[in-house]
Amino acid sequence: MLRFDAPLMSFGGVLVDQHNRTERFPGRAMLTGLIANALGWNHGDAEALNALQLRIDYAARWDVPPTPLRDYHTVDLGQPHLAQPGWTTRGAPEHREGGEAARKGTHQRYRHYWADGVMTLSLALREGIPNLDAVAAALQRPARPLFLGRKTCLPAGRLMIGQREAADTLSALKAEPRDRRTSPEATQFEACWPLGCIDPEVENRQRESRTDDRDWRLQAHVGLRPMIVGHISEVPPCT
Repeated sequence: MLRFDAPLMSFGGVLVDQHNRTERFPGRAMLTGLIANALGWNHGDAEALNALQLRIDYAARWDVPPTPLRDYHTVDLGQPHLAQPGWTTRGAPEHREGGEAARKGTHQRYRHYWADGVMTLSLALREGIPNLDAVAAALQRPARPLFLGRKTCLPAGRLMIGQREAADTLSALKAEPRDRRTSPEATQFEACWPLGCIDPEVENRQRESRTDDRDWRLQAHVGLRPMIVGHISEVPPCT
C-alpha cells in the first residue's frame, strides 16, 4: 500500500506541442520507473524494466483531490553560458541535438501538475523477481531519491504505508483507511482500477483506454491498455 503525498505530482500525459500534460492517475510505466529507481536500476536495463512493467497491477484513489497547476518555462538557448555542453549527474557533458532552432532558439514549455493532492494506491506484482517483499524493502530504503512523475516532484514522506492481503487491488484499496486530511464530508472518492474487479456491465460503462506502458528499449510509450475510472465509497475512516 502506497501513499502519494507531495506539493506537486505529474503523471505523464500525451505531449502536445510545448504542453507536457499530466494524466489524472499514474500509469504503469511511471510505477515501473518508481520501483526501478528504488531498486537502483538504470534506463539501460530495458529487458528487466519491460518484464517488471508487465507484472504490475494497481488501483488508486484520490483521498484529497488535487488542484491543477500549469508552470510556464522559457529559456534562450543562444545565451553564451548555455551555448556550451552542460554537465550531467552522470559525470559526462551533455550535447543538445537537433537543428539550429533546437540548439539555439528560445524555447517555451508549459508543464502541468497536480498540486496539494493526496493519493492512496494498492500495488500488486504477478509472480517473478523482484517480488513484493524486495520492492517493499527498496521503497523503504531506496537506492536513489524517489520522485512522483518528475524529478521536481519530491514526496513529503515515505511512500509505503503497509502491506495488505486482498482478492484484488480494488478490494485492497477499499480496505485501506483514508488519509487523515480527507474531508470529513467526503463520501465518494475518484479512483481507477484494473478490469475484473466489479460487475462487467458497470465496468464497460467506465472503461478507458490508456497509453501508459513504455517500451523501455525504444524509450517510447506504446499501445492501449484498458482501465476502469470511476468512484468508490466503501473507504474506512482514518484510524
